[in-house]
This record gives sequence, structure tokens and C-alpha cells, in this order.
Amino acid sequence: MRQRPSSPTPGHPSRRGVVLGAAVLVAAPLRLLTAAPPAHAAAWVPGTPPLTTPWTSQVSPDNALPEHPRPQLVRPEWRNLNGVWEWSPAAAGEAPPTGRTLDRSVLVPYPVESALSGIAESHPRMWYKRAFSVPGEWAGRRVLLHLDAVDWRADVHVNGQKIGDHQGGYDRFSFDITDALRAGDNELIVGVLDLTNSGGQAVGKQSNDPEGIFYTPASGIWQTVWLEAVDSAHLTRLDITPDVANGRAQIVAHASGAAGATVQVTVRNDGEVVATASGSPGTALRVDVPDARLWSPDDPFLYDLDVSLVSGGQTRDIVTSYFGMRSIGKAMVDGVLRPVLNGKPVFQMGTLDQGYWPDGIYTAPTDEALRFDVQAHRDLGFNTIRKHVKIEPDRWYHWADRLGLMVLQDMPAMRTPAEPAAADRAQYELELRELVDQHRSFPSILEWIPFNEGWGQYDAGRIADLVKSWDPTRLVTAASGWHDPGNGDVVDSHIYVGPGHPTGPSDTRISALGEYGGLGLRTPDHEWSPGDGFGYEMVSDGQELTGRYIGLLVGVQQLQRNNGLSRAIYTEITDVENEVNGLYTYDRQVLKVDRARIAAAHADLLAGRRIGGQATVPVNTWQSLRVTTPGHTDRYLRHQDALAFTEPVTAASPQLLREDATWRLVPGLADPTCYSIESRNFPGEYLRHRNSRVERGRPDGTELFREDATWSAVPGLSGTGVSFRSYNLPHRYLRHYDSALWIAANGGPQPYDSRTLFREDATWTIAPPWAG
Repeated sequence: MRQRPSSPTPGHPSRRGVVLGAAVLVAAPLRLLTAAPPAHAAAWVPGTPPLTTPWTSQVSPDNALPEHPRPQLVRPEWRNLNGVWEWSPAAAGEAPPTGRTLDRSVLVPYPVESALSGIAESHPRMWYKRAFSVPGEWAGRRVLLHLDAVDWRADVHVNGQKIGDHQGGYDRFSFDITDALRAGDNELIVGVLDLTNSGGQAVGKQSNDPEGIFYTPASGIWQTVWLEAVDSAHLTRLDITPDVANGRAQIVAHASGAAGATVQVTVRNDGEVVATASGSPGTALRVDVPDARLWSPDDPFLYDLDVSLVSGGQTRDIVTSYFGMRSIGKAMVDGVLRPVLNGKPVFQMGTLDQGYWPDGIYTAPTDEALRFDVQAHRDLGFNTIRKHVKIEPDRWYHWADRLGLMVLQDMPAMRTPAEPAAADRAQYELELRELVDQHRSFPSILEWIPFNEGWGQYDAGRIADLVKSWDPTRLVTAASGWHDPGNGDVVDSHIYVGPGHPTGPSDTRISALGEYGGLGLRTPDHEWSPGDGFGYEMVSDGQELTGRYIGLLVGVQQLQRNNGLSRAIYTEITDVENEVNGLYTYDRQVLKVDRARIAAAHADLLAGRRIGGQATVPVNTWQSLRVTTPGHTDRYLRHQDALAFTEPVTAASPQLLREDATWRLVPGLADPTCYSIESRNFPGEYLRHRNSRVERGRPDGTELFREDATWSAVPGLSGTGVSFRSYNLPHRYLRHYDSALWIAANGGPQPYDSRTLFREDATWTIAPPWAG
């Protein structure tokens, strides 16, 4: 459990990305910048996580996330400071450990609660320390120290001098450390305070007392720490906005120390120059991109970008980047407001992706692992990811850009028991603005979501309008689930297991099912807490999970067609700690579902085809429905005393039996693209299900009856004939079992859900009528 301090550290005004001084760096010899174990500290030893991923064993001090961490603004002159650092818990009011060795070692950038950090403990206060040197070829340059994420407050010292501090667990911050440097070894100390949910800050799903849907904290340094050499005049940020309607991109190149300088931009496609432009730093440069190849999940094409800063006839800085040409908006499509990508309607089919790892908690063990979750969505046929109350390293969004996933980006939630205090609200809005500004150039991000299920929610309508004013090019969901303020671009419902009846669209807002599903399956030897994992509905094995998931997806398709739904986000892509409702296990070792069946169902949904196909059946003519189960093909569906059975029927059978076994398929009472099954000798009465049993009944005017009496005709599950899928319980089919008729699932707790002969029992032949 997390240790709680007796009193907080005295506060200081937060300085975000302060640039200090203008002195020239003294030349220093080139030294390797991978961290070595401190001379007198205990050597780093990884802990043993409850579960190991395929990448756990690949992590070492020599390869702790060595990739360049900022793909949209890259310079060659950089050095990674990830690796083994000295580490120690800290006490309130304790002075920085300048000039002394800390007695433990931590592997940066894995949070201290994680096994990969080598600490695997929770502490509210801590010190990080390491030595570093600066390459000699950086002489005369400014040296920037970047910390891409530290949870939550960081105080940074170089060679005994405080450089600055920062509050916020998810945004990157930087300091110019040039004036504090010396030749040879330099000492870097980072002090951290993290109260997690006992403070008022944004924490997402982190909890000091993890249980249920809240998880282990991720304290301290959890993203890459690195150095970068720049000129005194240098670029600081690129804001890239595609303007598809006008065939151009707008680029704002922010810079420091660049008075009188000129920005030059060059757009390339596979090395070929597409366009160039120039102008002043901080102003919008419009670059024509003729006949643009548009970014989409089907074709995630990216243009390369070079940006130079020129002053006095000299190039002072040059960076490489990339961008995608795409537009996102809303439009009426056949009378329903839908999201449109590049002017075309797109159904957003995705999962809730929480970004947790059993070995690294908040930090993926390797870049390959970080990519894996994004690729897993593609392999399963999803086109969307909702990044849930967490912000990822930039390389995650880079993979979403490259692989073609639309991203709905949550702001990490505050989890205060009451309305947040004024200071916490101000901090939240500061961090929310950083989220937008630091991620506005990723083409994969299509939407901002400031609040989730009321956690820490306040002034949601104002906040939604504020976010829209910061970035009018994207959609905004004011609040996902529960507490909708009535504005924003999306009305977002959460329904478990669902899909239920989410709020429909209006003239100004699209309809979204922001969370549904949560089907749970325990997987022995792949559980965080064996035997304790939960889901919102438990299933027995992967086959049942696959069938149940596809049944939910059929319900989603019905909502898409009949109720104006434009988005469905399934909970979730992987298990997380005690939640076992993932399509993958938490360790990413086991895919629980049938990938091919899931991908095919998604392909049908996104292409507008009926999921599972559609059988051709005669309509408005009398027919009989014959059993196809081997050894029972003389039996037909009939009603008796209102209940449905199967019974052998021949030409010599009584007239009443032959009439009971004659039916007519008519357009469905709840959906005319489906069917209802009308009785021959009780006209106007239909087969419907009630408490899983199938019976004949007369419409009572309720929507429930109409849905219970509506069936989708799909190609026969056994490979021949036709199967009838329940309209409102679409994972269940019309099945005979011991002669009685049920709506049954292929696997479940009831005898009629038996898998033995399920496909044959649920497949029917349409035969000539026994009664004309």
C-alpha cells in the first residue's frame, strides 16, 4: 500500500518549461550517456511482476526505451538519460542529496511501483539522482533537459543549483540547464512528490488503494529523460493543421530567441519535394499540398516535413517532422448527424485502451510493446481507440498515426470525492491545455474528452467550449457517460453490458456508445490475481466470448441502422489488473477471442453489410421449417398451446398438426429488414421469445413484443439452410432442444445452451407448407 505523508511538501509556484540564462557551454569531453549503476548504491535488480509480457525479459539498463521520444520534432543532437539512476525515498522538508550517494538503484523511466523499476514500492516522496556528461561537440550550444512525464511534482537540480519545478503527471517539460553545467561529470537530481488520489490532481485510474476498476499508482519518472543541443535561436514546437478543403496545410513554427529570423518549411512525399513556404516564427504558414493523399484508417499516409530557422543568412536550427492530411467534422447523412472523416461518414468502432502493463504499470516495457496494442486493434479490425483517462508517450501516437487508428483522447481524471477545489481546477485546466497543445499535430487524434463518468467533473459545458476554442478543428465530447451538460459535438452513453439504448443524435450532436461490453473471461496462468478477476458478465471460454461479442456487435449494428448510433467503444482491449474483460490477457500472451471471426464481423459492420451475412428467404408465402439435426429431419417447428416445439409431420398427420407446423415469414415487426414468423392458423400471431422460451403470441403494442418477435435470417450455422438470430438478444438463436424451442447461445449455463449439436439444432430448412 502507498505510504501517506503526515504533511505535504511546502509548495512553490510551478515554472513550466523555464529557460534560464544565455551563457555559452564550456567544452566538455564526450562521454557515454547510458546510466551505469552508482558506485556505492545497490545494483539494479528487476522485480518479479505478477505477470510477464513477451517483452519483460528484453528490458535492461542498456535498452530502457532508447528510441527518440519526440517523433514530430527530431534533431540529431540528442542523448538519452534513461537507464540506472540512484534512488531513495524522501522525507518532507528534506534537502536535496547533493554530493551524496543514494543507497538504491532504479531503472528510469519505469515508475517506482513497477517491477521493471527495480523498486516495486509506493512512496509519496522520492529522490532520483545520476551523473551525466555532455559531448564535446556540443560546445557553444544551449543544452536542454527534457523530462517527458513525471508524476506528479518534480523539482530539478543540476550541480546543486535548482533549475526549476513542474506540476502535472502527464505533460512534458524542459529546462535550459546550460548555465548550471560544468566540464566533466554533472550531477542531476529530481525530487518527486506524488500523493496520487489523496491529493487533488489528475490521476486517471491510479489509486493508493487499488481495487476493482482502479489500479496501481505510477509514481515518479515514467517517460523518457533526455538532453538536446540547440542554438540560442531554436524551434520549440510545431503546430500542424491540415486544411483539406483548401488543399493545404497550416504550419505554425514556435521558436525561442528568434527575433528577426525566418522559418522555412519543405513538404516531401517519399523524398520528392511537394511544396515549400517561408515566414516568421509564430505565424501561420500555409503550404499548398496539391492533390493530397488523405490520411485515413484505410490509408494512413503521412507527409514528411523539414523545418529550418534561418537568421542572418545562417541556418540556426533544423528539425524533421511529419503530418497527415485529413479532416474531421459532422454532417447530416440521410437525416442523421454523423461524424465524417475527409467528408465521408465513418462509423467509429473501437475499444477502451487504458495503457497499463503488468511489468511497467504506466510504461510499456519496450517500443515494440507500445506498438503491439495499436497493432492489435488493427489486426482485430477496429478503426478507433479511446485512450482512457491516460496520456501516452508521443511514440504511441506516432504508431497510431503510422498504423491508421482514429484516437479519442481522454483527459486523465481527478477523483476528488466532492467538487474540486479552486486550485485543483486551475491546475486541471492548465494540464488540459497542455494536453491539447502538445498533441494537436498528431493526425490520429480526432477528438478531446475532458471528463469521464463525473470523476472530478465541474463546469463541463464551459470546459467543452474552452477546449473547442483551443482547437476548433477537432470534435469535443463534453462528458463521456452519466453527466451530460448538453453541449459539445457528441452525446455519449455508457451501458454495460449493453448495447442497450444509448441516447440518439440531435441536429448538433452525434450519438456515441462511449463504453459497453465488459465480457469477462478468466485465463489460468495469465491472471493478475488468480481466481479473483471480474467482468460485467462472465463467460466460460473463448468460443463463448467470441459468440457473445459478435452478438453485442449485431446489436451495435442495429443501433447504427435504426437509432443513429455513430460510435461504439468496447471495454476493453486487454485485461487490467483484476479486470478480466479484455480481448487479450493483461500480459498480452493470449488472445481470448477468434481473431478471424471478430475481424470479419468488424469488416461487415464498417462496410455496411449485415454481420454474419443475410440469408435469402421467401417472404409473405406459407412455408414450414424443418429440423436439420441428423436423425431428426422428419421434425418440423409447430406450436401447441401457444408454446413452440418440434414434432414429426407427415402427409398422414392430423390437419391441426399440419396447420400448427405452417408459418409465414413477414417483414420484422421491430425492423423491416428482418423477419417475423406468423402462425398459419392463428393469423396476426407470431413466434416470440419470453424468458428464453419460444411461444406464439399476439402483439400487445409494446416495443418489447415487437423486438421479441423479430428475427434476423442468417446463413445456416451448420453450413446449410438458414438460422434465425434473435433481434434483441443477437448472440442467441432459434434452437430446438429436447423438442422444445428456445433462444439459445452456443455455450452457457442452461441445458439448452449446450454446444453439442448446437449448430445443427439452430439450423433450419425452409420446406413446402404442410397446410396451404
